[in-house]
Amino acid sequence: MESVSHLVKVSVPNYLAGLPIPNSIGGWFRLGIRDWFALLPPTALLTGLGYMSYRAFCPHGRPAPCGRVNVKIKKDVAKVVDTIDIEDISEKAAFCRCWKSENWPYCDGTHGRHNKEHNDNVGPLVITNKKD
Repeated sequence: MESVSHLVKVSVPNYLAGLPIPNSIGGWFRLGIRDWFALLPPTALLTGLGYMSYRAFCPHGRPAPCGRVNVKIKKDVAKVVDTIDIEDISEKAAFCRCWKSENWPYCDGTHGRHNKEHNDNVGPLVITNKKD
């Protein structure tokens, strides 16, 4: 524990005090190559921490590229359209509405994982064929 204390109380402050940070805006233009290289490690560390914080705490920093819903089903066509004859449905069929099913266009329950990950409430479209 003493080594962590020394790191926090002595080593890091000494390192930061030794960085060539200018007192004015004009001072940035007078920095030499060695000074810029000395500023690279703390800049990279701060950039990495900032990016990880952004990914962890900003909901818009998570998946769903370009706001698309469909990220994998029939991407080679301009519009996904499926036709199923009602006579082909024996009693009941569940159709996917979350675009995540591996058994497209039928629902395979993948929306459950999607709902947990995105705090959503999407479910299947259920069609029944009641024959009289």
